[in-house]
Amino acid sequence: MLTSYFRVTYPVTRLRGALAGRFVDGFAQHLDEAGFKPATIREYLRVVRHLSAWTEGRGDALENLDDGSMEAFGRHLRRCCRCVTGKKVRKNGHAVARARVFLTYLRELGVVESARVDSRRPAERPLLDAFRRFMFEHRGLAESTTTMYLRIIAKFLDMTDGDSSRWNAGEIRAFVLGYPHRQLKNVASALRAFLRYLIAEGRCPAALEGAIPKVASWRLATLPRYLPASDVERIIAACDPSTPVGCRDRAIVLLLARLGLRAGDIVGLGLADIDWQEAHLLVSGKGRREVRLPLPQEVGDAIMAYLEHGRPPVAITQVFLRTPAPVRPFADSSVVSGIVARAIRRAGVTARFRGAHVLRHSAATQMLRQGASLDQIGAVLRHASIESTAHYAKVDVALLRMVAQPWPEVTSC
Repeated sequence: MLTSYFRVTYPVTRLRGALAGRFVDGFAQHLDEAGFKPATIREYLRVVRHLSAWTEGRGDALENLDDGSMEAFGRHLRRCCRCVTGKKVRKNGHAVARARVFLTYLRELGVVESARVDSRRPAERPLLDAFRRFMFEHRGLAESTTTMYLRIIAKFLDMTDGDSSRWNAGEIRAFVLGYPHRQLKNVASALRAFLRYLIAEGRCPAALEGAIPKVASWRLATLPRYLPASDVERIIAACDPSTPVGCRDRAIVLLLARLGLRAGDIVGLGLADIDWQEAHLLVSGKGRREVRLPLPQEVGDAIMAYLEHGRPPVAITQVFLRTPAPVRPFADSSVVSGIVARAIRRAGVTARFRGAHVLRHSAATQMLRQGASLDQIGAVLRHASIESTAHYAKVDVALLRMVAQPWPEVTSC
């Protein structure tokens, strides 16, 4: 297999005779299955050869490679008179990244010991793991929300001594108020959920929950963030279906704009969730509530075009995948928001908000203006309460001006 990446046999001979020679064929196949191009695989193999020579020169073994070895390899490349790509050492950052991919491959094979988990606060990690399981299994929180909560709670635990029985109201308030105002709501929610969990477990005084300051928030005080229907059509048209990336992006934008899906719904959408016979889409949103949504012809055609012409032929259950190698599902919902933001820029649309959620708001607004009731809109958007849908009742400002009552005059006695 290696001969397909090199025009001459000399590099292949050197690779097979290197310290990592018995792994290079499998590593090349691993990269090929991940969607890497032959030229890129060739560069990875050159890095493996250089890493092997460096490891052998130190009198070390592949089994002893770890993250510290990768840092040392990077320092070596900065001093080395040649680079693995035949160019200057200024590109050693790419070489180290490729060496880390090889290290991960060796760990998957069991040749190298798995990376050690950070154990700076060993008593806290089981607590965070237990809290994660509780929020996921009993509260139905999405993985992204739970991860955000854990990031905030980990900072709180770093600030305290880790003994929940000794926490006081002052340090809790100081922690929350130490964040910028735009983050206060998330911080307060995360810490409140964590304290409630500890109180239920009997590990924290019940009165501490009251120490978290309440953050003022009026859900219906602002207008929904939406785009006019003409701008939405321009954004859809800005995705070129003749390219694999454009084909994928068009299907994603149509799902957001026509069905009002969330970015997380796009990330989690699986091949088995699409019922082509019944033209239905199974979506599992907040709280892991599964809902069947109708699949419009335009959206179904876009997804089918992506599956046939844009999606790599890999054994991955998610519908939408990364285009650059390694081919894999999206890491999180921010990737979907990035796709929407790029489509908005290509369309030349001026918008204050450029994330995926603006298309969800736009879909709801368009349904309302076409005569749909709030109950119908709430069913499509999968709102748990009509109060969430009521936010869209304010989008027709002209009609609101017609029905608004004049402010009563203040008369003096």
